Amino acid sequence: MEPNSLLDAVLVEAGISHAGLAAHINEAGRARGLTLRYEHTAVARWLKGQRPRGQVPDLICEVLGERLHRALTLDDIGLGRPGGTGLPGPGTPLAGFVDRATALWRSDQQQRPHVVRAPALTGTPAVIPVWEWENPPEDADVSRDGRTRVSLADIATLRAARAHYEQMYRKAGGIATRGRVVGFLNAETAPLLRGSYTDATGRRLHRAAGALVAIAGICAYDSDAHGLAQRYFHQALRLAKASGDRGLGAYVIALLVNQSLFMGEYRQAVAFAESALRAAGPHITPALAADLHAMQAKAYARLGDGVSALSCIRRAESAAERIRLGQEPAETGYVQPGLVNVQVAEALLSLGDLEGAREHATAAVDTPAHDRGRVHRLAMLTHIELRQGEADRAVETAVEMAERARGMESQRLRDRLRAVREHLVASKCAATAQAAELIDGALRVPL
Repeated sequence: MEPNSLLDAVLVEAGISHAGLAAHINEAGRARGLTLRYEHTAVARWLKGQRPRGQVPDLICEVLGERLHRALTLDDIGLGRPGGTGLPGPGTPLAGFVDRATALWRSDQQQRPHVVRAPALTGTPAVIPVWEWENPPEDADVSRDGRTRVSLADIATLRAARAHYEQMYRKAGGIATRGRVVGFLNAETAPLLRGSYTDATGRRLHRAAGALVAIAGICAYDSDAHGLAQRYFHQALRLAKASGDRGLGAYVIALLVNQSLFMGEYRQAVAFAESALRAAGPHITPALAADLHAMQAKAYARLGDGVSALSCIRRAESAAERIRLGQEPAETGYVQPGLVNVQVAEALLSLGDLEGAREHATAAVDTPAHDRGRVHRLAMLTHIELRQGEADRAVETAVEMAERARGMESQRLRDRLRAVREHLVASKCAATAQAAELIDGALRVPL
């Protein structure tokens, strides 16, 4: 049995205790001529995944629906079709989506294994959220009547939190940051999404929430929880659609493209990037366009399609030239000078163009970046220098990389460190032993 996180979330929203729900169920049963004697222990069993018998699921909907002043279905409380995942399904109404999304946040915060260790979706289930974002119907009205009135100050708080946790992620890594983001989603964001707001305020709210949920997904990705990261990205995409901001949706798809590349789903990466570029149209910014084209180049290079890869490289470089500071949304701030260079270097390396890859990797390293980005750039340059037989230079680069990575708790950075160490050892040069030893020291600390 899997825990019923949806019922758990609805109980929290309704502000009713286990004993209180049991008492109300017994009372509702008497009105139907049933003799029920449920206690709090029965509710605890339902939350652990046991399904109530007979008419009780309908009574739960009735009791909690009256409390929340809205109709609830069996799916809303996790008692729909057997084997349901509790995740948003195709065409899920916005209110139902919010209930399922907040249930996932609670399960993540409680470290429920079925959520934290969920495998990544592949095939059609992985594509549907992107297709739904790109295609009608749009949300005609996202207003909601809840307990708490949402203000513009509340939305400003969500935006500030996104910026705060993004900086924390860059400095400390996703493993250290994820719990903080998820805690904020549960304590601050969930009540706002279930609050009271007009359509105009609701669109701003869903945009701010979507951008914050995307950070939770980035941190999950950085923690190697790929199924969970994917679900956060899908949530952020649905929230972006509700906001009406196509640019935000394209940003979230860029995160899915990056994950697809990591998972080796190269054709999916190309298709997702095309979807973002096509659907966002004039709303896509130069920074985001540059990143999407650069990631497409990496995917095509991995597929052995050099012509398409080089074409995407030209588009990425052209878009990067149009980036203007102060004209980009906060979310695309990660597209810093030098990012496209390191992406292009990786694509050219896959195509076997060592000289071109070295030129772009050197340009990336010579451009200022935050520590996290610099680690990735130095790792790429180390690999290229070793491939070119320049062991002494590679050692210097690897040492700086290892020093920059200190204090960060990131599975992705550890992957980079391990890969560099393997390349150093494989070179069989005595000079590389120092750098390999330094990396060993960094990897000894468990995450």
